Amino acid sequence: MAKDLVGEPKGKPEINLKFYLNLFWTTLTLSIFTFGGGFVIISLMRKKMVVQRGWINDEEMLDFMTLAQSSPGAIAVNGALVVGYHLAGLRGALVSTLGTIIPPMVILSLISVGYSVVQDNVWITAAFHGMRAVVAAIVLQVSWDLFKPLAKQKKALPILLFLIGFVALFILNINIMLVMISMILFSVVYSLVSLKREKGV
Repeated sequence: MAKDLVGEPKGKPEINLKFYLNLFWTTLTLSIFTFGGGFVIISLMRKKMVVQRGWINDEEMLDFMTLAQSSPGAIAVNGALVVGYHLAGLRGALVSTLGTIIPPMVILSLISVGYSVVQDNVWITAAFHGMRAVVAAIVLQVSWDLFKPLAKQKKALPILLFLIGFVALFILNINIMLVMISMILFSVVYSLVSLKREKGV
């Protein structure tokens, strides 16, 4: 069932008050359960907005997360903003952003008050160590989920770019911004050359 939903997105929903409330609640709950960094929200957002609600498809999800990662600011907020804008313009962006920033703002405000009391608590420390392991598993899962559509296309270039990016980041330790800028420039040039060839044909 989940695969069918991913393969056949429902498209943009009807924009009304119910949708805005639904969008706000979706981003709010996503933000509440996002522990361990912005990349974790990608997996949860895909499950909610691609698989369950069908608002966007995997290709759009990948494009939006690329934009969110390459823009200044937190990837969770950027991702929610881009998806909200895609679905319902400026109002959608405001609603999704608001839903995303409220939980961390409230939680961090409360934690900052009581952190000095619990910072040396052995149970709190143990809980954070356990959460790190789960976060690592979630990041691996979402990486695989985003890579699968590229693999299914059976196109050599996207897979080659993936491998080049992986080697550059994790083996050669090249700055992520240099890698992304290089990939963007290459993609733009490649797209322009491809369009020119198609017109020539």
